[in-house]
Amino acid sequence: MASAYPHLLSPLDLGFTQLRNRVLMGSMHTGLEEEKHGFDKLAAFYEARAKGGVGLIVTGGISPNFRGRVQPFGSELSRPWHVAKHRKITEAVHRHDTKICLQILHTGRYAYHPFSIAPSKIKAPISPFTPKAMSERKIRTTIRHFARCAKLAKKAGYDGVEVMGSEGYLINQFLCPRTNKRTDQWGGSFANRSRFALEIMKAVRAEVGSDFIIIYRLSMLDLVPDGHEYAEVIELAKGIEAAGATLINSGIGWHEARVPTIVTSVPRGAFSWITAKVREEISIPVVAVNRINTPEIGEQILAKGEADMVSMARPLLADANFVAKAEAHQSDRINTCIACNQACLDHVFENKRASCLVNPQACYETELVMRPAQQQKKIAVVGAGPAGLAFSCYAAERGHEVHLFESNSQIGGQFNYAKQIPGKEEFHETLRFFTHRLADTGVKLHLNTRQNAESLIAENFDEVVLATGVLPREITIEGIDSDKVISYLDVLRDHKNVGAKVALIGAGGIGFDVAEYLTTKESPTLNAEEWSAIWGIDKDYEDRGALTQPKPETTPREVWLLQRKTSKVGKGLGKTSGWVHRATLKKKGVHMIPGVTYQRITDEGLWIEVDGKEQLLAVDTIVTCAGQLPLRELQQELESAGQSVHLIGGADVAAELDAKRAIRQGAELAAAI
Repeated sequence: MASAYPHLLSPLDLGFTQLRNRVLMGSMHTGLEEEKHGFDKLAAFYEARAKGGVGLIVTGGISPNFRGRVQPFGSELSRPWHVAKHRKITEAVHRHDTKICLQILHTGRYAYHPFSIAPSKIKAPISPFTPKAMSERKIRTTIRHFARCAKLAKKAGYDGVEVMGSEGYLINQFLCPRTNKRTDQWGGSFANRSRFALEIMKAVRAEVGSDFIIIYRLSMLDLVPDGHEYAEVIELAKGIEAAGATLINSGIGWHEARVPTIVTSVPRGAFSWITAKVREEISIPVVAVNRINTPEIGEQILAKGEADMVSMARPLLADANFVAKAEAHQSDRINTCIACNQACLDHVFENKRASCLVNPQACYETELVMRPAQQQKKIAVVGAGPAGLAFSCYAAERGHEVHLFESNSQIGGQFNYAKQIPGKEEFHETLRFFTHRLADTGVKLHLNTRQNAESLIAENFDEVVLATGVLPREITIEGIDSDKVISYLDVLRDHKNVGAKVALIGAGGIGFDVAEYLTTKESPTLNAEEWSAIWGIDKDYEDRGALTQPKPETTPREVWLLQRKTSKVGKGLGKTSGWVHRATLKKKGVHMIPGVTYQRITDEGLWIEVDGKEQLLAVDTIVTCAGQLPLRELQQELESAGQSVHLIGGADVAAELDAKRAIRQGAELAAAI
């Protein structure tokens, strides 16, 4: 059978070695790098992706020295005794036909510790520490440390290294006027600003010889003021090629950029155009990155000649067998990354171990293991939301007889509301995955079937799992029974009419989602050109950083997003995506007001008090988004009858709709039951 993805799955000849396909697993820090026995777990993590068919893996960033560490106890490769633990990874990966490179990452002013250094003494907005400006001697020493790190990586069995020159880290800081104010030979002209990058590349190549992969991560779009000019990007790309690079990987945006680059609202393959432009100027292979999460998108980019490889990091967290499924013509079985960041990047920035919302086994390959059940049980699961779906599939995979009951006509629970939010279209993919997974694992699905305690007891189930979800919390305000008042379910489930002026009571995740839903005519996530214009990305690259004036957005409604808390509206949203949600609503003129006391609802609208002053919001519609309560009405009656009952998901804890916790909880119960 001919390959459905002939470009994606074709080998790539690098001269001295060959890659089995065009899929590169991009660098992602997991937190295992710093855990006790973490390298044993890392070895299992990377081996699963190698076994799943990835052509080339790049590890999470490893510092070449102490000052370059991400955090005080961050991982580094700088001494001979560091080699042994890295060899565990390379040996595990090399059991399969996959190559692996170590990413050498010096954070510079992004370091989250007081020993940071940078080309100039300029504090980063994302770190509380001000770096020390590097002396000439420190620059030379750091170049040697990059080369030393590469030499140790080769000794550890890596097939190559990736030199991290983008995302606003140390090398990138030297390259741009934004962070390089030096007046010596390392600053000023671009020839001077690029000297650091080129000297590192030359030193690394000299240390490792010719038969070793060197990837350079080139910042093609800085997306910050005073970043690269396009001509500088091309000049550097040619210099890096001449210095001995094997591949050039794309870098998109600094971490401090106010343009989203990887969250779920970014269109798929939104940045392949810049990789294509750079590829025309050099002769070594280039790699496209960011929001490439299906084999179809990867194939399209390669077929159009925009890149020679495609990089995916989070999609390979979501499904270790991504490539193998594409090879087997089973792409509809891929557990697609929804780019939520909730369990991966958000965890890493909170010094937790990374995982994946849709795949809780990611980075837990040695701990959350689905072994065949010693005793097969007959299990009832009530509720086919994320928790119920996850539990059912994992339990059936282990050999249990699972009956999944859902009162509605479709699976998905709250995901059916989330998938309607502009920018969250990826949630459709999770429901597609579970639809196939239920069938493949043999779960007996009963739709349009409402269960009660009597019917469940009559079937003699060994275990009953309640994944019945949540109910909207009722709130008490004078006039709450007004026809003006509806709940978020009335909006997202029942699609009731909403007026031109709307007040949202509650500014958690649901409030933000409803605000986005009500203020968007057409989702820009489905139109990359429109999305780029809205965020001010200049595809003509006429100014430094490729930034231009953002296109104003029009909105069909005026919306007030209200919360009782006095903290910043949206403070509880994800660390890496919350700012995008706030910025998006701000662009649409949404009024975000904290510290609100709700007084009463009248025919005129909603009366509130803020800072001791009463005011009227003359709105047509008031939508309640003020939290949820667990729906667990069956529990007491079942337990009274002696039935073994388990609560998971919203039925257990009805905090902000938390699919990450729900799916993990379902998986953990399935592994133990």
